[in-house]
Amino acid sequence: MEDEVVVSQGKLMRRGYTTGSSAAGAAKAAAAMLLSGEEMSHVRLDTPKGISLTLEVEDIYRGKDFVCCAIRKDGGDDPDDTHGALVYATVSKPGAVLPEEERMRPCTPSVHQLDPTVEIWGGYGVGKVTKPGLAPEVGGPAINPVPRRMITQAVGEMKARYGYKGTLRVVLSVPKGPDIAPKTFNPRLGIEGGISLLGTSGIVEPMSDHALVETMYAEINSRKANGYEDMLVFFGNYGTDFAREEMGLDVSKAVTCSNFIGELLDYAVLKGFRSLLLIGHSGKLIKLAQGVMNTHSKYADCRGEFVALQALFAGAPLAVGHELYECKTTDEMTKVLKREGLFETVMARTMEKIDFYMQKRVHGKVKTGAILFSNVYGILGETEHARELLQVQRDLAAAGLDKS
Repeated sequence: MEDEVVVSQGKLMRRGYTTGSSAAGAAKAAAAMLLSGEEMSHVRLDTPKGISLTLEVEDIYRGKDFVCCAIRKDGGDDPDDTHGALVYATVSKPGAVLPEEERMRPCTPSVHQLDPTVEIWGGYGVGKVTKPGLAPEVGGPAINPVPRRMITQAVGEMKARYGYKGTLRVVLSVPKGPDIAPKTFNPRLGIEGGISLLGTSGIVEPMSDHALVETMYAEINSRKANGYEDMLVFFGNYGTDFAREEMGLDVSKAVTCSNFIGELLDYAVLKGFRSLLLIGHSGKLIKLAQGVMNTHSKYADCRGEFVALQALFAGAPLAVGHELYECKTTDEMTKVLKREGLFETVMARTMEKIDFYMQKRVHGKVKTGAILFSNVYGILGETEHARELLQVQRDLAAAGLDKS
């Protein structure tokens, strides 16, 4: 691959390529072999990012009027659950009879074909979309617009090169897709039976936040499309587990924001949500009291500074301020605050500041609330509207709202 490495986190790290690029590469190679009659070991693919890939072609199977082959997905130095999976494309002419093998058997046609002479189908291991809110149509295969366009263009290039005017059908399959899918967000998004063929640039950037943000957007789109106006949000598993086990909340329709509070709030405004309740562990959520909108430790860690300053403002001796500043965890800080009789005052100010920065980010267009908890001490604090929005979530669960 050209431009194979990039500087990330102070190291040289290897880029990878998406499942969409794998599918497009396999489709291009299969089309070329079908139309030329020749075999090929590698295929060159230009990605939307402007980086060219040279991909190894694997597991070639030829038949009368069809060719099947695979490209192995490579996540580079930022591998995900699809890393190493074989993505197959079977390209066939009209009337071709395909063997009853999972990698070749058509399953779900894509309704919106960019070129009527290049049909794109989702075969075994490519998920089927069952809920609105995603880019692919309900009932069709989970093949996103950019991979669909890449596949159409790649096959179209081969048709032009070899002077073929007829229709070609492309059946995409991922034999390990059903095993990989439960490890991904797909089941929560209403994608059943396999994985999605994804990617907007064709390239996987090592240590990139982009894929996580796009996954969050997809979850939000799904909730909105299914009639939800009030969003429940967690950073990750800590919040989900605490809300379910300690608060008795239904978390099945919640959104996971990872570290991306800023993007979460911006997108909630864009999509027109009525309210948003964020339940988060103190180790992350307390950073929002300083206006930090990405809570990953590589961007900021202001917890000790903020808590120490608020304690000093509340009359704590300088030695206590130093002690708080040196604490390594928010649970240690909480212990000190409780010992000094400062907990309620400092936590009240913390939640006021969290409320302020959330409302500032949404420009008052979404009612927001936050609940801050600790696995040791339980719920530590709530913003002004948190109880109201918590009741909204309980009412929705009690009413059985499940438009998805």
